[in-house]
Amino acid sequence: MATASHDPYAALRFRDFRLFLAGRMLSTIGQQMLDVAIGWELYERTHSALALGFVGLVLVVPIIAFALPSGHLADRQDRRGIVLITQLVLSVGSLTLAAISFTRGPVALVFATLFVIGCALAFNRPATAALLPQLVPAADFANAVTWSSSGFQIASVVGPALGGAIIGIRKHAGPVYVVDAMLALAFLACVWGIAGRQIERRRETMTLSSLLAGIRFVRQTKVILASITLDLFAVLFGGATTLLPVFAKDILHVGPVGFGWLRAAPSMGALAMAIVLTHRPPMRRAGRSLLWAVAGFGVATIGFGLSRSFILSMVLLLLLGGLDNISVVVRHTLVQVRTPDAMRGRVSAVNGVFIDTSNELGGFESGVTAALLGPVVSVVAGGVITILVVVAVARLWPELRDMGPLYEPGAA
Repeated sequence: MATASHDPYAALRFRDFRLFLAGRMLSTIGQQMLDVAIGWELYERTHSALALGFVGLVLVVPIIAFALPSGHLADRQDRRGIVLITQLVLSVGSLTLAAISFTRGPVALVFATLFVIGCALAFNRPATAALLPQLVPAADFANAVTWSSSGFQIASVVGPALGGAIIGIRKHAGPVYVVDAMLALAFLACVWGIAGRQIERRRETMTLSSLLAGIRFVRQTKVILASITLDLFAVLFGGATTLLPVFAKDILHVGPVGFGWLRAAPSMGALAMAIVLTHRPPMRRAGRSLLWAVAGFGVATIGFGLSRSFILSMVLLLLLGGLDNISVVVRHTLVQVRTPDAMRGRVSAVNGVFIDTSNELGGFESGVTAALLGPVVSVVAGGVITILVVVAVARLWPELRDMGPLYEPGAA
């Protein structure tokens, strides 16, 4: 329950944040629709699982390659302007995919366009993440992150369903790309209407030292380094979602409809947890909350791997999503609130590389382990390793274990 001293809607009382939240939700719905359309169309045209694997690779390579310069740019130029330009590029990229789809253009052009989209995302994501703290006071930032996470989870449920429905009705992926382009422009329009706090940025020549400043800051700020490391290895080893098709078909025997529910369960759990977090006072022992949440994530992963009941598996996936959302809120709040504004772009870029790398490599690790040892062993072993990582992080970085509230005036 919300208390008299805690305002669960604090961030929503700021017009700029409402515009940002609405636009980002629409853009995320479009991106989720794009993922569905790309996967469906490529597999229909190539009948190759390898082609699907290359999608993630083509998107993540530029994100990693441009991580340092994109973060530097977000700290030296107007972040709002960067978001506007990159959203325009993303919209044009989606329209290009639509043209390729309608004309049955070469598959190679699809991957070339996805590479351009990946380049735009490489500059878009650090600027978007670093823009958020300019829209609300620091004391309300954790609340803003929670609402932002809620919006993401809603989009993660709506986007795939909407994309699949359009493909099912029109029997073609082309219209999905057009809708994604329009939603990208909707985010552009929302960001255009944001005033934000005007911050004078210090001009600095791009040097190797300035590019590496974000990495140095993360390494020196122990609570941020610990939280990012914890998330990296939890996702790398504890991700069960990659193997959901195998569990749905061969272990739980629930077919495509059951698979759809299993796929949606983590997002549903994350959304429910986000609602709970917004209506509770800020965490007093955020470090321990993070450690317990990730440990619980590992336990739930083990339970899912051993489950032979569809209902129990659904409950455990709901729990996985809820506990993961606690980790998301704590990590993103730490990265932004404990980082000086002049460094937020570069630190956000470093954080983004950790996230993207762990997601892509985590899926690869799960697939290889499942192929060698079986899906059950892969998932259970991942859960066990996640718990061991929590113990190791708690011992290596007592600063995280002993950390109090996420927001402390003057912490940055």
